[in-house]
Amino acid sequence: MKIDHINISAPLPLLEQVRAFYCQVFGLVENFRPKFSRKGYWLYAGDSPLVHLMESDHHHACDKQPYLDHVAFQLSGLNAVVASLKSLGVEYRLSYLPEIDMTQLFFKDPAGNGLEANFIGEKCTRSE
Repeated sequence: MKIDHINISAPLPLLEQVRAFYCQVFGLVENFRPKFSRKGYWLYAGDSPLVHLMESDHHHACDKQPYLDHVAFQLSGLNAVVASLKSLGVEYRLSYLPEIDMTQLFFKDPAGNGLEANFIGEKCTRSE
């Protein structure tokens, strides 16, 4: 078993912000999406449509911490991601796990979804 994709449903103006965020921070690319009754985007990592975005006026921001805390992605290019987050003014928390030589970044997307970015064998060389 593997996770196939994540889906974020939000009003179109917020969805546009989310799309730009995931493309800039994670380097995802908008590509083919089948025709659905609602507008949206599929954001690809290579050949895989990893993040699905769908227009919805039925989904709303949560005023409390949701049960699903975050989604984690493993990628490379730690310093570039940190620079991207800083350029967007996104607050993040950095953690290093020496036992597995992995750096983690924790932050939120424009819709308030918790995200974790994991970098194996990379340490941040940018000043905090």
